[in-house]
Amino acid sequence: MTSLHTRHINPVILAGLDGQNWRLADYVKRGGYSALTRILNEKIAPEQIIAELKTGSLRGRGGAGFPTGLKWSFMPRQHAGQKYLICNTDEGEPGTFKDRDLLRYNPHAVIEGMAIGAYTMGITVGYNYIHGEIWAEYQRFEEALDEARAAGFLGEKILGSEFSFQLHAFHGFGAYICGEETALLESLEGKKGQPRFKPPFPASFGLYGKPTTINNTETFAAVPFLLNMGGEKYAALGKPNNGGTKIFSISGDVAMPGNYEIPLGTPFATLLELAGGMRNGKKIKAVIPGGSSAPVIRGEVMMDTSLDYDSIAKAGSMLGSGAVIVMDETRCMVKSLLRLSYFYFEESCGQCTPCREGTGWMYRMVQRIENGQGRADDLDLLNSIADNIQGRTICALGDAAAMPVRGMIKAFREEFEYHIEHKHCLVPAYL
Repeated sequence: MTSLHTRHINPVILAGLDGQNWRLADYVKRGGYSALTRILNEKIAPEQIIAELKTGSLRGRGGAGFPTGLKWSFMPRQHAGQKYLICNTDEGEPGTFKDRDLLRYNPHAVIEGMAIGAYTMGITVGYNYIHGEIWAEYQRFEEALDEARAAGFLGEKILGSEFSFQLHAFHGFGAYICGEETALLESLEGKKGQPRFKPPFPASFGLYGKPTTINNTETFAAVPFLLNMGGEKYAALGKPNNGGTKIFSISGDVAMPGNYEIPLGTPFATLLELAGGMRNGKKIKAVIPGGSSAPVIRGEVMMDTSLDYDSIAKAGSMLGSGAVIVMDETRCMVKSLLRLSYFYFEESCGQCTPCREGTGWMYRMVQRIENGQGRADDLDLLNSIADNIQGRTICALGDAAAMPVRGMIKAFREEFEYHIEHKHCLVPAYL
Protein backbone atom coordinates (compact mmCIF):
# COMPACT_ATOMS: atom_id res chain seq x y z
CA MET A 1 0.00 0.00 0.00
CA THR A 2 2.77 2.41 -0.87
CA SER A 3 0.24 4.82 -2.37
CA LEU A 4 -1.52 5.17 0.97
CA HIS A 5 -0.58 7.65 3.65
CA THR A 6 -0.17 7.15 7.39
CA ARG A 7 -0.45 10.26 9.55
CA HIS A 8 -1.63 11.08 13.03
CA ILE A 9 -2.35 13.74 15.61
CA ASN A 10 -1.85 12.91 19.31
CA PRO A 11 -0.29 9.63 18.07
CA VAL A 12 -0.30 6.49 20.19
CA ILE A 13 -0.17 3.25 18.21
CA LEU A 14 1.30 4.69 15.00
CA ALA A 15 3.79 7.03 16.67
CA GLY A 16 7.22 7.01 15.01
CA LEU A 17 6.44 4.22 12.56
CA ASP A 18 7.81 4.40 9.04
CA GLY A 19 7.58 0.80 7.88
CA GLN A 20 11.22 -0.02 8.63
CA ASN A 21 11.22 -0.11 12.45
CA TRP A 22 8.81 -2.94 13.17
CA ARG A 23 11.26 -5.39 14.71
CA LEU A 24 11.55 -6.24 18.41
CA ALA A 25 14.60 -4.02 19.03
CA ASP A 26 12.78 -1.01 17.55
CA TYR A 27 9.65 -1.71 19.58
CA VAL A 28 11.64 -2.01 22.82
CA LYS A 29 13.36 1.33 22.10
CA ARG A 30 9.89 2.90 21.93
CA GLY A 31 9.00 1.45 25.33
CA GLY A 32 7.63 -1.81 24.03
CA TYR A 33 6.98 -4.68 26.44
CA SER A 34 7.46 -2.34 29.40
CA ALA A 35 3.80 -2.71 30.38
CA LEU A 36 4.02 -6.52 30.33
CA THR A 37 7.33 -6.46 32.20
CA ARG A 38 5.94 -4.17 34.92
CA ILE A 39 2.80 -6.30 35.31
CA LEU A 40 4.83 -9.49 35.78
CA ASN A 41 7.54 -7.96 37.99
CA GLU A 42 5.07 -6.21 40.26
CA LYS A 43 2.51 -9.03 40.10
CA ILE A 44 -0.25 -6.55 39.35
CA ALA A 45 -3.67 -8.02 40.06
CA PRO A 46 -5.85 -8.81 37.01
CA GLU A 47 -8.70 -6.84 38.61
CA GLN A 48 -6.49 -3.76 38.62
CA ILE A 49 -5.76 -4.12 34.90
CA ILE A 50 -9.45 -4.50 34.10
CA ALA A 51 -10.25 -1.44 36.22
CA GLU A 52 -7.63 0.58 34.31
CA LEU A 53 -9.13 -0.46 30.96
CA LYS A 54 -12.54 0.64 32.19
CA THR A 55 -11.13 3.97 33.37
CA GLY A 56 -9.52 4.45 29.97
CA SER A 57 -12.89 3.84 28.30
CA LEU A 58 -11.29 1.55 25.70
CA ARG A 59 -13.97 0.21 23.40
CA GLY A 60 -13.57 -2.59 20.87
CA ARG A 61 -12.01 -1.29 17.66
CA GLY A 62 -13.43 -3.96 15.37
CA GLY A 63 -16.91 -2.59 14.89
CA ALA A 64 -19.24 -3.15 17.82
CA GLY A 65 -17.48 -0.78 20.21
CA PHE A 66 -18.07 -3.00 23.25
CA PRO A 67 -16.12 -1.92 26.38
CA THR A 68 -12.92 -3.97 26.51
CA GLY A 69 -12.57 -4.04 30.30
CA LEU A 70 -16.10 -5.31 30.65
CA LYS A 71 -15.54 -8.05 28.05
CA TRP A 72 -12.37 -9.21 29.82
CA SER A 73 -14.27 -9.38 33.11
CA PHE A 74 -16.67 -11.93 31.59
CA MET A 75 -13.94 -14.54 31.29
CA PRO A 76 -14.22 -17.05 34.17
CA ARG A 77 -10.66 -16.61 35.46
CA GLN A 78 -10.88 -19.50 37.93
CA HIS A 79 -12.04 -21.98 35.27
CA ALA A 80 -9.95 -25.11 35.84
CA GLY A 81 -9.71 -26.23 32.21
CA GLN A 82 -8.24 -24.72 29.04
CA LYS A 83 -9.23 -21.23 27.92
CA TYR A 84 -8.36 -19.37 24.72
CA LEU A 85 -7.59 -15.84 23.58
CA ILE A 86 -8.27 -14.88 19.96
CA CYS A 87 -7.19 -11.84 17.94
CA ASN A 88 -9.55 -11.17 15.04
CA THR A 89 -7.46 -9.92 12.12
CA ASP A 90 -9.92 -11.26 9.57
CA GLU A 91 -10.23 -7.84 7.97
CA GLY A 92 -12.43 -8.36 4.92
CA GLU A 93 -14.97 -5.54 4.84
CA PRO A 94 -14.69 -3.10 1.91
CA GLY A 95 -12.97 0.11 2.98
CA THR A 96 -11.16 -1.42 5.97
CA PHE A 97 -7.37 -1.72 5.93
CA LYS A 98 -6.01 -0.66 9.34
CA ASP A 99 -5.37 -4.04 10.98
CA ARG A 100 -3.09 -5.27 8.22
CA ASP A 101 -1.00 -2.12 8.67
CA LEU A 102 -0.71 -2.84 12.39
CA LEU A 103 0.72 -6.25 11.57
CA ARG A 104 2.99 -4.66 8.98
CA TYR A 105 4.28 -1.73 11.04
CA ASN A 106 3.71 -2.58 14.73
CA PRO A 107 3.16 -6.33 15.22
CA HIS A 108 4.78 -6.44 18.67
CA ALA A 109 2.15 -4.06 20.05
CA VAL A 110 -0.47 -6.68 19.14
CA ILE A 111 1.62 -9.45 20.72
CA GLU A 112 2.17 -7.51 23.94
CA GLY A 113 -1.51 -6.60 24.16
CA MET A 114 -2.49 -10.24 23.73
CA ALA A 115 0.03 -11.38 26.36
CA ILE A 116 -1.38 -8.83 28.81
CA GLY A 117 -4.90 -10.00 28.02
CA ALA A 118 -3.89 -13.64 28.56
CA TYR A 119 -2.34 -12.79 31.94
CA THR A 120 -5.40 -10.81 32.98
CA MET A 121 -7.85 -13.57 32.10
CA GLY A 122 -5.71 -16.55 33.14
CA ILE A 123 -5.29 -17.87 29.59
CA THR A 124 -2.33 -19.90 28.36
CA VAL A 125 -3.02 -20.32 24.60
CA GLY A 126 -3.91 -17.74 21.97
CA TYR A 127 -4.35 -17.40 18.20
CA ASN A 128 -4.27 -14.52 15.77
CA TYR A 129 -6.69 -15.31 12.95
CA ILE A 130 -5.32 -13.38 9.94
CA HIS A 131 -7.35 -12.71 6.79
CA GLY A 132 -6.52 -15.12 3.99
CA GLU A 133 -5.74 -12.44 1.40
CA ILE A 134 -2.84 -10.77 3.28
CA TRP A 135 0.05 -13.22 3.10
CA ALA A 136 2.97 -10.79 3.59
CA GLU A 137 1.47 -9.48 6.84
CA TYR A 138 0.93 -13.03 8.07
CA GLN A 139 4.60 -13.81 7.43
CA ARG A 140 5.70 -10.65 9.24
CA PHE A 141 3.60 -11.51 12.26
CA GLU A 142 5.18 -14.97 12.32
CA GLU A 143 8.62 -13.32 12.33
CA ALA A 144 7.56 -11.07 15.19
CA LEU A 145 6.31 -14.12 17.13
CA ASP A 146 9.71 -15.79 16.68
CA GLU A 147 11.44 -12.66 18.00
CA ALA A 148 9.13 -12.45 21.01
CA ARG A 149 9.65 -16.12 21.87
CA ALA A 150 13.43 -15.85 21.58
CA ALA A 151 13.43 -12.81 23.89
CA GLY A 152 11.28 -14.50 26.51
CA PHE A 153 8.13 -12.44 26.00
CA LEU A 154 6.19 -15.54 24.94
CA GLY A 155 6.38 -19.18 25.98
CA GLU A 156 6.89 -20.88 29.33
CA LYS A 157 7.41 -18.82 32.50
CA ILE A 158 7.61 -15.48 30.70
CA LEU A 159 10.39 -13.22 32.04
CA GLY A 160 10.99 -15.64 34.91
CA SER A 161 7.43 -15.42 36.20
CA GLU A 162 4.87 -18.15 36.74
CA PHE A 163 2.89 -16.91 33.72
CA SER A 164 3.05 -18.94 30.49
CA PHE A 165 1.41 -18.06 27.19
CA GLN A 166 1.71 -19.71 23.79
CA LEU A 167 0.63 -17.55 20.85
CA HIS A 168 0.15 -18.80 17.29
CA ALA A 169 -0.74 -17.23 13.94
CA PHE A 170 -3.47 -18.80 11.81
CA HIS A 171 -3.87 -17.88 8.14
CA GLY A 172 -7.56 -17.76 7.21
CA PHE A 173 -9.27 -18.44 3.92
CA GLY A 174 -10.43 -15.03 2.75
CA ALA A 175 -14.14 -15.45 3.53
CA TYR A 176 -15.81 -12.28 4.82
CA ILE A 177 -18.10 -14.32 7.06
CA CYS A 178 -15.10 -15.47 9.12
CA GLY A 179 -14.83 -11.97 10.52
CA GLU A 180 -17.90 -12.89 12.59
CA GLU A 181 -16.47 -14.23 15.82
CA THR A 182 -18.23 -17.60 15.96
CA ALA A 183 -17.65 -18.31 12.26
CA LEU A 184 -13.99 -17.53 12.97
CA LEU A 185 -14.02 -20.14 15.74
CA GLU A 186 -15.56 -22.72 13.41
CA SER A 187 -12.84 -21.99 10.85
CA LEU A 188 -10.11 -22.28 13.50
CA GLU A 189 -11.47 -25.71 14.37
CA GLY A 190 -11.08 -26.78 10.74
CA LYS A 191 -14.75 -26.58 9.83
CA LYS A 192 -16.71 -24.50 7.34
CA GLY A 193 -16.81 -20.88 8.49
CA GLN A 194 -20.46 -20.50 9.48
CA PRO A 195 -21.77 -18.57 12.49
CA ARG A 196 -23.05 -20.34 15.56
CA PHE A 197 -26.29 -19.69 17.39
CA LYS A 198 -25.84 -17.47 20.46
CA PRO A 199 -26.20 -18.10 23.34
CA PRO A 200 -24.01 -19.73 24.38
CA PHE A 201 -21.49 -16.93 23.92
CA PRO A 202 -17.75 -17.50 23.37
CA ALA A 203 -16.90 -16.45 26.95
CA SER A 204 -18.57 -19.66 28.13
CA PHE A 205 -18.45 -21.87 25.00
CA GLY A 206 -15.87 -20.78 22.45
CA LEU A 207 -12.96 -22.49 20.70
CA TYR A 208 -13.26 -26.29 21.09
CA GLY A 209 -16.13 -25.62 23.49
CA LYS A 210 -13.86 -23.82 25.97
CA PRO A 211 -14.18 -20.27 27.39
CA THR A 212 -12.78 -17.85 24.80
CA THR A 213 -12.28 -14.10 24.52
CA ILE A 214 -12.05 -12.47 21.07
CA ASN A 215 -10.87 -8.91 20.41
CA ASN A 216 -9.90 -6.93 17.34
CA THR A 217 -6.27 -6.31 16.36
CA GLU A 218 -6.35 -2.60 17.10
CA THR A 219 -7.95 -3.23 20.49
CA PHE A 220 -5.06 -5.45 21.58
CA ALA A 221 -2.51 -3.00 20.16
CA ALA A 222 -4.00 -0.17 22.25
CA VAL A 223 -3.77 -2.03 25.57
CA PRO A 224 0.00 -1.59 26.30
CA PHE A 225 -0.17 2.13 25.50
CA LEU A 226 -3.22 2.63 27.71
CA LEU A 227 -1.57 0.89 30.65
CA ASN A 228 1.71 2.80 30.27
CA MET A 229 -0.14 6.09 29.93
CA GLY A 230 -2.70 5.39 32.61
CA GLY A 231 -6.42 5.06 32.16
CA GLU A 232 -7.29 8.66 32.99
CA LYS A 233 -4.76 10.16 30.56
CA TYR A 234 -5.75 7.72 27.84
CA ALA A 235 -9.44 8.53 28.28
CA ALA A 236 -8.63 12.25 28.15
CA LEU A 237 -7.23 11.84 24.63
CA GLY A 238 -10.78 11.20 23.44
CA LYS A 239 -14.10 12.20 24.90
CA PRO A 240 -16.42 10.74 27.56
CA ASN A 241 -17.36 7.12 26.77
CA ASN A 242 -14.94 7.23 23.81
CA GLY A 243 -11.46 6.99 25.26
CA GLY A 244 -8.14 7.27 23.44
CA THR A 245 -7.24 7.44 19.79
CA LYS A 246 -8.63 5.49 16.85
CA ILE A 247 -7.12 4.54 13.50
CA PHE A 248 -9.39 5.63 10.65
CA SER A 249 -8.95 4.13 7.18
CA ILE A 250 -10.11 6.82 4.78
CA SER A 251 -10.54 5.99 1.11
CA GLY A 252 -12.51 7.07 -1.92
CA ASP A 253 -12.48 10.55 -3.43
CA VAL A 254 -9.83 12.13 -1.19
CA ALA A 255 -6.39 13.38 -2.18
CA MET A 256 -4.42 11.17 0.23
CA PRO A 257 -6.24 7.97 1.20
CA GLY A 258 -4.67 6.05 4.07
CA ASN A 259 -4.65 5.30 7.78
CA TYR A 260 -4.86 8.23 10.19
CA GLU A 261 -4.68 7.91 13.97
CA ILE A 262 -6.66 10.67 15.66
CA PRO A 263 -8.42 11.13 19.01
CA LEU A 264 -11.98 9.88 19.18
CA GLY A 265 -14.27 12.89 18.99
CA THR A 266 -12.19 14.63 16.31
CA PRO A 267 -14.42 16.42 13.77
CA PHE A 268 -14.73 14.63 10.46
CA ALA A 269 -13.68 17.86 8.75
CA THR A 270 -10.27 17.53 10.46
CA LEU A 271 -9.79 14.00 9.16
CA LEU A 272 -10.74 15.15 5.67
CA GLU A 273 -8.15 17.94 5.92
CA LEU A 274 -5.47 15.46 7.04
CA ALA A 275 -6.31 13.35 3.99
CA GLY A 276 -5.67 16.32 1.71
CA GLY A 277 -9.30 17.27 1.18
CA MET A 278 -11.48 16.22 -1.70
CA ARG A 279 -9.65 14.98 -4.79
CA ASN A 280 -9.61 17.37 -7.76
CA GLY A 281 -11.52 19.98 -5.80
CA LYS A 282 -14.85 18.15 -6.13
CA LYS A 283 -17.73 18.70 -3.72
CA ILE A 284 -18.37 16.08 -1.04
CA LYS A 285 -21.61 14.19 -1.57
CA ALA A 286 -21.71 11.21 0.78
CA VAL A 287 -19.71 9.43 3.46
CA ILE A 288 -19.92 5.86 4.73
CA PRO A 289 -18.27 6.32 8.15
CA GLY A 290 -17.73 2.79 9.43
CA GLY A 291 -17.08 0.33 6.63
CA SER A 292 -19.40 -0.75 3.84
CA SER A 293 -22.05 -2.10 6.22
CA ALA A 294 -22.65 1.30 7.87
CA PRO A 295 -25.53 3.46 6.62
CA VAL A 296 -24.43 6.34 4.39
CA ILE A 297 -24.51 9.95 5.63
CA ARG A 298 -24.98 12.94 3.35
CA GLY A 299 -21.81 14.99 2.97
CA GLU A 300 -23.15 18.22 4.47
CA VAL A 301 -24.30 16.34 7.57
CA MET A 302 -20.99 14.52 7.94
CA MET A 303 -19.05 17.78 7.79
CA ASP A 304 -20.77 18.79 11.06
CA THR A 305 -20.25 15.40 12.75
CA SER A 306 -17.49 14.20 15.07
CA LEU A 307 -15.79 10.83 14.76
CA ASP A 308 -16.86 8.91 17.84
CA TYR A 309 -19.33 6.14 18.53
CA ASP A 310 -22.04 8.35 20.00
CA SER A 311 -21.88 11.22 17.48
CA ILE A 312 -21.97 8.89 14.47
CA ALA A 313 -24.92 7.01 15.97
CA LYS A 314 -26.74 10.33 16.49
CA ALA A 315 -26.16 11.13 12.80
CA GLY A 316 -27.88 7.88 11.84
CA SER A 317 -24.97 5.54 11.17
CA MET A 318 -22.23 3.75 13.12
CA LEU A 319 -18.49 4.14 13.61
CA GLY A 320 -17.87 0.45 12.95
CA SER A 321 -14.25 -0.37 12.19
CA GLY A 322 -13.43 3.25 11.34
CA ALA A 323 -13.36 2.69 7.58
CA VAL A 324 -14.40 6.04 6.12
CA ILE A 325 -15.47 5.89 2.47
CA VAL A 326 -15.82 9.35 0.90
CA MET A 327 -17.78 9.96 -2.31
CA ASP A 328 -17.85 13.14 -4.35
CA GLU A 329 -20.57 14.75 -6.47
CA THR A 330 -19.83 12.58 -9.50
CA ARG A 331 -20.78 9.35 -7.73
CA CYS A 332 -24.06 7.64 -8.51
CA MET A 333 -25.66 6.29 -5.36
CA VAL A 334 -27.56 3.61 -7.25
CA LYS A 335 -24.37 2.27 -8.80
CA SER A 336 -22.60 2.48 -5.44
CA LEU A 337 -25.36 0.49 -3.76
CA LEU A 338 -25.26 -2.05 -6.59
CA ARG A 339 -21.61 -2.78 -5.86
CA LEU A 340 -22.22 -3.09 -2.13
CA SER A 341 -25.27 -5.30 -2.61
CA TYR A 342 -23.31 -7.62 -4.89
CA PHE A 343 -20.57 -7.98 -2.26
CA TYR A 344 -22.98 -9.09 0.47
CA PHE A 345 -24.84 -11.38 -1.93
CA GLU A 346 -21.56 -13.08 -2.82
CA GLU A 347 -20.29 -13.28 0.76
CA SER A 348 -23.44 -14.66 2.43
CA CYS A 349 -22.64 -18.10 3.82
CA GLY A 350 -26.17 -19.26 2.97
CA GLN A 351 -26.98 -20.67 6.39
CA CYS A 352 -29.97 -18.38 7.08
CA THR A 353 -32.85 -18.17 4.62
CA PRO A 354 -33.49 -14.39 5.02
CA CYS A 355 -29.85 -13.62 4.21
CA ARG A 356 -29.31 -16.31 1.59
CA GLU A 357 -32.43 -15.38 -0.39
CA GLY A 358 -32.80 -11.73 0.61
CA THR A 359 -29.30 -10.56 -0.36
CA GLY A 360 -29.74 -11.97 -3.86
CA TRP A 361 -33.18 -10.43 -4.18
CA MET A 362 -31.93 -6.99 -3.11
CA TYR A 363 -28.95 -7.18 -5.47
CA ARG A 364 -31.11 -8.10 -8.46
CA MET A 365 -33.60 -5.32 -7.70
CA VAL A 366 -30.88 -2.66 -7.44
CA GLN A 367 -29.37 -4.03 -10.65
CA ARG A 368 -32.74 -3.63 -12.33
CA ILE A 369 -32.98 0.01 -11.24
CA GLU A 370 -29.43 0.71 -12.40
CA ASN A 371 -30.18 -0.82 -15.81
CA GLY A 372 -33.21 1.41 -16.37
CA GLN A 373 -35.81 -1.25 -15.61
CA GLY A 374 -36.90 -0.03 -12.19
CA ARG A 375 -40.53 0.00 -11.09
CA ALA A 376 -42.44 2.55 -9.05
CA ASP A 377 -42.82 0.27 -6.03
CA ASP A 378 -39.22 -1.00 -6.00
CA LEU A 379 -37.98 1.30 -3.23
CA ASP A 380 -40.71 0.36 -0.80
CA LEU A 381 -40.18 -3.29 -1.68
CA LEU A 382 -36.42 -2.99 -1.11
CA ASN A 383 -37.06 -1.47 2.31
CA SER A 384 -39.48 -4.26 3.09
CA ILE A 385 -36.94 -6.93 2.14
CA ALA A 386 -34.26 -5.22 4.24
CA ASP A 387 -36.67 -5.09 7.20
CA ASN A 388 -37.28 -8.80 6.87
CA ILE A 389 -33.54 -9.56 6.85
CA GLN A 390 -32.27 -7.25 9.58
CA GLY A 391 -32.40 -8.83 13.01
CA ARG A 392 -33.61 -12.18 11.65
CA THR A 393 -30.34 -13.98 10.98
CA ILE A 394 -27.87 -15.91 13.14
CA CYS A 395 -25.10 -13.35 12.63
CA ALA A 396 -24.85 -9.70 11.64
CA LEU A 397 -24.11 -10.25 7.94
CA GLY A 398 -27.81 -9.94 7.22
CA ASP A 399 -27.84 -6.60 9.04
CA ALA A 400 -24.69 -5.57 7.17
CA ALA A 401 -26.43 -6.24 3.86
CA ALA A 402 -29.69 -4.56 4.85
CA MET A 403 -28.32 -1.34 6.38
CA PRO A 404 -26.63 0.03 3.22
CA VAL A 405 -29.87 -0.51 1.28
CA ARG A 406 -32.03 1.24 3.84
CA GLY A 407 -29.44 3.97 4.38
CA MET A 408 -28.95 4.77 0.70
CA ILE A 409 -32.68 4.96 0.01
CA LYS A 410 -33.27 7.13 3.08
CA ALA A 411 -30.45 9.59 2.35
CA PHE A 412 -30.73 9.72 -1.45
CA ARG A 413 -34.28 8.61 -2.27
CA GLU A 414 -34.65 11.36 -4.89
CA GLU A 415 -31.75 9.89 -6.86
CA PHE A 416 -33.29 6.42 -6.88
CA GLU A 417 -36.67 7.84 -7.90
CA TYR A 418 -35.02 9.74 -10.78
CA HIS A 419 -33.37 6.49 -11.95
CA ILE A 420 -36.70 4.72 -11.94
CA GLU A 421 -38.63 7.49 -13.66
CA HIS A 422 -36.07 8.58 -16.28
CA LYS A 423 -34.31 5.22 -16.83
CA HIS A 424 -30.87 6.77 -16.38
CA CYS A 425 -28.71 8.41 -13.73
CA LEU A 426 -29.27 11.84 -12.21
CA VAL A 427 -25.49 12.39 -12.02
CA PRO A 428 -24.17 13.99 -15.25
CA ALA A 429 -20.97 11.95 -15.18
CA TYR A 430 -23.01 8.78 -15.72
CA LEU A 431 -25.22 10.04 -18.57
